[in-house]
Order: sequence, then structure tokens, then C-alpha cells
Amino acid sequence: MEPRSRAGTSEVPDARVAAEPPPAEFVAGVAALDALRVRPEIVVERIPAPQRLAPFAHALAARVAEGEGDDEVELGVARFIVLHDPAGHEAWNGTTRCVGYLSASTDEHMVDDAMFSEVAWSWLTEALAGSGAAAHTLGGTVTRTASTRFGDLAGPEHTVDVEIRASWTSGDAALDRHLDAWLEVLGNAAGLPPEGVSLLGPSGSVGDGN
Repeated sequence: MEPRSRAGTSEVPDARVAAEPPPAEFVAGVAALDALRVRPEIVVERIPAPQRLAPFAHALAARVAEGEGDDEVELGVARFIVLHDPAGHEAWNGTTRCVGYLSASTDEHMVDDAMFSEVAWSWLTEALAGSGAAAHTLGGTVTRTASTRFGDLAGPEHTVDVEIRASWTSGDAALDRHLDAWLEVLGNAAGLPPEGVSLLGPSGSVGDGN
């Protein structure tokens, strides 16, 4: 299956002050987001942006799921928010801040690894570098959570989740590179194979990559 363009993001970018037109840098950044082609396993859609964190903002939600209908299982969800302040922000060391959040079910044995948090954080730093994103002033957290269900509560008995929160400053309007990096992190957390690689089925045959 060929990657598809994101849908539902062609509207005018969110702005806190409707009477003030969005700056050209912000408009260009949102246009770059709209042009990004996303791998077919990830669904991205526009969501309402926070209105009090910066004069201009744009937000997207992403999800990874397998199966269909009642059998669909959600493997991971994410949000990607762009905050823009034309006057600049001292804490950001710039005018545009990218904010990411994701939560995904992951391999129990991987999370037991003492170095897992460092590995998960490296997913982001390496993805940003690999995408060519002009990113700096990066910070965030990696949280691991193990849960056990008892009694009649539906779902698997044991689950392990990873949550990553991060923010960084963009040095240019090529925001598609930043979103591409964040979606790569989501794919890693949700256990997706590298793009273009199919997993082997139980019999050793190549599984359906569509």
C-alpha cells in the first residue's frame, strides 16, 4: 500500500486572535505538515489546538491500530502540537515550539530492560536527526507502566505501556520533518517494523503489509 496524504488539515490554521492573520512562517509550517505523506499503518487527523499557550497553534492526533471493526486493537496514540509566538519566547529560545505526547503498548521484556528509557528517548533524538529537522532546546520524559488485570475486567491479564512527552524548538518552517520524526517514534513505541519491511507470518511466509 502506498503512503497517503493526511486528510482533514486543509482548513485555515488555528489562531487565538482571529483578527490577526497568522504569520507567514506559521502558515508555511502548517502547509508543510499538510504535505507530509504518512505510512499507511498510522492515521493522522486534525484536532482542536490549545488556545492559551501561544498566539497561534495547530494540533494533530495520530493512532496506530491493527485488525478491523470489533477486532481492532489500538497499539498507540499520539498528539503533535505546534505553538508559535512571533515575538519569541525566552524559554523556547525561538518562535516555534513543537510539543509531542504518545502512549503505546509495548513489549513486556523490552520495558524490563534497565536501559529502556534511554533507548526510547534515543528514538526521538535519532529520528529528529535522521529527518533533518532543525531542532534544539529539547526536553521531555519517558514513563513505563505495568498493569495486571484481576477478576472480570476485560482485556489481557498483563499489559505494559510506554508514555513519552517531549517538546523542542523548531529552527525553521519545515515542520513536516518534525512531525515525520514524531510519527517514527510512535511507530517504534507501537512495535511497527521499519517502513517498507514486512514481518514474517507464523509459517515463515511474509505477512500482509497492506
